[in-house]
Amino acid sequence: MAKAKNAQIKGRTDGLIAENRKSRREYSVEDTLEAGVMLVGSEVKSLREGKANIAEAYASVEQGELWLINSEIQTYAGANRFNHEPRRRRKLLVSKRELAKLSQEVERAGRTIVPLKLYFNDKGRAKLLIGVATGRKAHDKRENEAKRDWARDKARIMKGR
Repeated sequence: MAKAKNAQIKGRTDGLIAENRKSRREYSVEDTLEAGVMLVGSEVKSLREGKANIAEAYASVEQGELWLINSEIQTYAGANRFNHEPRRRRKLLVSKRELAKLSQEVERAGRTIVPLKLYFNDKGRAKLLIGVATGRKAHDKRENEAKRDWARDKARIMKGR
């Protein structure tokens, strides 16, 4: 009973808090990784209400640690003076091996670490799905959109038969 209550956000049962929908259009995601997020109490309460935005966020390896930058978790009304700063930098928790791999990808290949989804896992812990991605050019975006539109139209045609 407690797990089902913890996993429910704004009527959702899958635990999803926020999703970066533009990231799949703007970037070509090659690899994904689940990372923990270091939060304070009022941030967790706000996330349970579904008040988060990761659309403009990115992750960066700085001084041997992985940080989530420019994400917004709105303030929690009940926290009063003990509230958090909405756009503060948040530390992402990954293993040393994963951190080394991510930093190599960013430095050598010129890739970007993009947050894809923010959600609560089965244990009720906030997790962030991050992706190692390369930026798409404008013509790649149009080509990808045309393929997706054609696949959708083709499915409609086949369904009508």
